[in-house]
Amino acid sequence: MTDSSETTRISRNDDESRYEIHLGDVLAGFARWETDDRGRLQMVHTEIDPAFTGRGLASILVAEALSDIAARAETVVPRCPFVAKFLTGNTVPGLSVDWPQGTPSD
Repeated sequence: MTDSSETTRISRNDDESRYEIHLGDVLAGFARWETDDRGRLQMVHTEIDPAFTGRGLASILVAEALSDIAARAETVVPRCPFVAKFLTGNTVPGLSVDWPQGTPSD
């Protein structure tokens, strides 16, 4: 278990195709993407280690990941239910979103 005062750090791990959230030196979770044939980042899965649930880490992770994607002028396709739900309730300035067919933006 980690101390709640430990620093939260978000990083992009291109080798693993995911954004990671660390508490101190411990990997607490990740948001994984797959790059499609148009170069878009299809956000496919968000996972927080059960030892760290209930702290809002998934929201922190996804908010930072989407802000970084916007800063890189990349396009995101929200296939992960958590990412899609986050985007329906939050605005990420400059983010280009291509909603999959059959999602809330339709």
